[in-house]
Amino acid sequence: MSTLELLERIRHLGEIMRECRLCPRECKVKRFDGEQGFCQAGAELMVSSVFPHFGEEPPLVGKKGSGTIFLTHCNLKCVFCQNYDISHLGEGRITSQEEMALFMVGLQKQGCHNINFVTPAHYSPQIIAALPQAIEMGLNVPLVYNCGGYESLEVIKILDGIIDIYMPDCKFSDDGVAQEYAHASDYPRVVKKILKEMHRQTGDLQINERGIAERGLLIRHLVMPNGLAGTRELMEFIAREISPHSYVNVMEQYHPVYRACEFPGIARRITLDEFLEAKKLARNAGLYRGF
Repeated sequence: MSTLELLERIRHLGEIMRECRLCPRECKVKRFDGEQGFCQAGAELMVSSVFPHFGEEPPLVGKKGSGTIFLTHCNLKCVFCQNYDISHLGEGRITSQEEMALFMVGLQKQGCHNINFVTPAHYSPQIIAALPQAIEMGLNVPLVYNCGGYESLEVIKILDGIIDIYMPDCKFSDDGVAQEYAHASDYPRVVKKILKEMHRQTGDLQINERGIAERGLLIRHLVMPNGLAGTRELMEFIAREISPHSYVNVMEQYHPVYRACEFPGIARRITLDEFLEAKKLARNAGLYRGF
């Protein structure tokens, strides 16, 4: 992508943020004037932490780690969020465009195989605005968009050709469950559209001879107690309407944190049987990569 095209994408994202509709909530708050919407993010980028992460999926981690940048706040605010200190409580500090560029290049210099933006939706204009400077400084590793799956289709289309690896969560298949635990009854409809667009842009996850992901879609699905994530429907959707070659991480680490114990349906860890059943459902749907 040319510098001029990248600058035009940055301008477009800034216009969307002016009366903010960077995510499906479309709060339309004037963030440049100090207003805050559902996510609580302001006009300035806030970063919680920057480090080589070795707890991500193997194709991202390799030997040197995934260069992870945790962004403050979130547009979902799940009641069971394991990073609630960042997403709900706002832990982090204001970060300039120049600092963001330095973070990216610094992670690359440490040997990280990619730059992994965690929960980037509400800061996509600021993140992309830092890229020209980072590229000028030598940034050339893949960019990972690590998100909750509740994204603006317009924004994701703007990121076409910029993001190399999309790593969305695929959380819920039921509107009522999504509303109760993430205040987003339209989540199931939104995430299905977003997965299709992400796959259209980048295709199935491509892994090189060193076992490192270079491009494509990597989907995460967190198994929840009592089948509340709707694993069967989501796995069947992915296999049927995205690709049977999709790399899907069926995750077992759910545990009740933050406000989860206030909700009887999710107030316990999952059982081994629940996790094994979720993997079986993925296989039965025709999926075979990532779990």
